Amino acid sequence: MIVKENNFLNKSELKFHKNLIQDIFNGMVDWVRVVDKTGTVIYVNDEMKRKIGEQIIGSRCYNSLGKDCSCENCITEMTIKTGRMHHKEEIVNGRIYSVVSSPIRDVNNKIYAAVEVFRDVTEEKRLKKEIMQKNDKMSRDLEFAKALQKNMLPRKGIYENISLDYVYRPSEMLSGDIFDVFKIGDNHIGMYISDVVGHGVKASMLTMFIRQMMKCVDDNNLSPSDALTKLHKHFLDLNLDYDKYFTIFFAILDTRSNELRYVNAGHNSLPILFNNEKVNMLSASGNLISPFFDKVEYEEKVVTLSKGDKILFYTDGIIETKGHGGEEFGMERLIDIVKGRNDNILESIQKSVDEFRQSKQEDDLAAFLIELL
Repeated sequence: MIVKENNFLNKSELKFHKNLIQDIFNGMVDWVRVVDKTGTVIYVNDEMKRKIGEQIIGSRCYNSLGKDCSCENCITEMTIKTGRMHHKEEIVNGRIYSVVSSPIRDVNNKIYAAVEVFRDVTEEKRLKKEIMQKNDKMSRDLEFAKALQKNMLPRKGIYENISLDYVYRPSEMLSGDIFDVFKIGDNHIGMYISDVVGHGVKASMLTMFIRQMMKCVDDNNLSPSDALTKLHKHFLDLNLDYDKYFTIFFAILDTRSNELRYVNAGHNSLPILFNNEKVNMLSASGNLISPFFDKVEYEEKVVTLSKGDKILFYTDGIIETKGHGGEEFGMERLIDIVKGRNDNILESIQKSVDEFRQSKQEDDLAAFLIELL
């Protein structure tokens, strides 16, 4: 701020401008005071007078703030010395203030005082602290949910006459992809992979619903079609919005005959059945699990597996990964990896997808591989 008389202004005009400046300061809800080079308060606006008292004019700057000595970090001294604006926080009568000090110059452009603006940020600080505490709690809750979701994945290894391996990598802390391999009675193994629309907490909650419902499949009814029809009915009972839906591919293996019976509820990432001689897609028609459909029917298909046959189950986070120019990773690249007969197909898929990707992972990535022993 520069205080300078304009030769073109008469005394009445100068008085008007001085009164205008005072009116502006007095109309502010912030506190405003001016402190000279000696640390003496030479001006205080009405709001600060009302809260602190009229007697602060003429007092030392620190006395007016309830202190007995000058501040260790005096921004007024620094402002007058450097000619630059300075900032700090000050506690006055139990309230927290953000204080900004700016230099005031005379007609010769020399600094003779500093104007300080005190803004009460007590409530802002309280809310910020409260938000940080809530965010910390939410982060801890999300970490717990992430660990829980990961721990509910099937164990890698041998299930009766099949082996299982998988890769699982959420795009966010929580995933909308879920898969499982589990025993059904003494002679059957169930396996499914599901992709819930969206990511994060909402999607992960639906994966818990899917897991709970699929665990109810038992050997009293070994029809995958009936299982998904029942799953769809229970999903409708949740009365969710139309933008909530998911896809699922479900199969049941008879460990005695190696007969695999399967259905597909809108899962566009068709599982790949392969061995050293062939590569086939396991396709079947059926609507996704959605409030759009009151009734659903699922085409049930059967294939007999042979020793050494492998099936790759996956979600669209792999084939829809974007590369240069928005090109998708696609089915052809995935099938090429499968045909390459690598010792570790899942590792090859991860490496190829990561090398192809041109930006941050946007979708959940999940795939599991079974082999008939």
